[in-house]
Amino acid sequence: MYYDRIITMKEELSIDIIGLAGACSYALDCIEAELVNIKNKHGKRVAYISICMAEYWKIEGDELQDLAMCALLHDNALTQYISEELKKDSVINCKKDLSEGKTNLHCIYGEKNITKIPFKTDVSNVILYHHEHADGTGPFQKKWNEIPLFARIIHLADTIDIIGNNSWNFICQYLLKNRDGLFDSECVNAFLHAFTHSESFMCLSDGSFETKLWEIIPRQKQVFDWITCKNVADFFAKIVDYKSSFTSRHSIGVAEKAAFFAQYIGYDSINVQKMYLAGALHDIGKMAVGNEILEKPDKLTDDEFSKMKNHAGYTYLILSEVNDFEEIRDWAAFHHEKLNGKGYPFGKTAAELNEPERIMACIDIYQALTEDRPYKKGLSHEKTCEMLDDMAQKGFVDSDISKKIRECFGGI
Repeated sequence: MYYDRIITMKEELSIDIIGLAGACSYALDCIEAELVNIKNKHGKRVAYISICMAEYWKIEGDELQDLAMCALLHDNALTQYISEELKKDSVINCKKDLSEGKTNLHCIYGEKNITKIPFKTDVSNVILYHHEHADGTGPFQKKWNEIPLFARIIHLADTIDIIGNNSWNFICQYLLKNRDGLFDSECVNAFLHAFTHSESFMCLSDGSFETKLWEIIPRQKQVFDWITCKNVADFFAKIVDYKSSFTSRHSIGVAEKAAFFAQYIGYDSINVQKMYLAGALHDIGKMAVGNEILEKPDKLTDDEFSKMKNHAGYTYLILSEVNDFEEIRDWAAFHHEKLNGKGYPFGKTAAELNEPERIMACIDIYQALTEDRPYKKGLSHEKTCEMLDDMAQKGFVDSDISKKIRECFGGI
């Protein structure tokens, strides 16, 4: 692994981790919308409902921030669940299984994944038990007093958002009907304490809740050491890479090679870490593109190719939600731009593309060509470099970077 060859970073990187979680929640919503017709901004609405309920217990500070983070990422393992289960059963009905028999699997995967996120408090078993029922009839048969409070809060908030298109009276009746069944009385009381009438609940449908969410949960940047930064990047890369079996390690591969190459040509440790993050996140926009396009075995139609090209634009939009992330966003999102202005999604020209953006474009191509995929064997280093050199001659990529890639990865 190229990560093993990267010199230990002593400088620490500041990241808006809550904003990054919020941005990722949008990408997860795109997946969930394919499966169960979940509305846009589902993760953020679950987070908002959760933190409003938390006031009932006077939860604040680090605990409140960690609750919001768990709520935003409660379905972080959806792509992994789909990928892993499809390997075992090609006729799996993900929509049915998520609502019935195998809910526990994506909870198990999600609990394991979340250990890579730097929480400030103990959130053990929150993701694992976020589908448990108060009466013990959930996936793991845990009763309410065996379930962490955050898991109980997120379970109710998640359910409420799914049925949220119904009237306020329906929601109230549903909660009272399922008190001490699906939900424990404390959580029902907390919800009714936070949302006392239909008007207070309306902000979830009119969009104003998001502003209120970030007012309650400050978007303060946190300083992370290199290992933590890498863990955060790998967490998000894993979500992206599980989206399609065609690219099972692509994002992590790009991240490792981009950081290794940046260090090779003399970048300082902060920029090496930024390159790793940009590489890990460069394809997050693919979460908004259907697998019928990502994995189509035949040539894409013009309309399908247009939708495929949108993924880089979605990466730009998704990462624009993160505070002070413009540099990493651009390095990530411009990986399909070409020096001759014929790339996508923005048609940037050579004068508009800086060195890190040019590096990311070359590394993305190098990784894609050298990695094995279900439909092809990865090319050799030499053959890949020949193709990069040809692209450089055609004005697609930077020739100096292409030459240095040949040197950097030639002896490995």
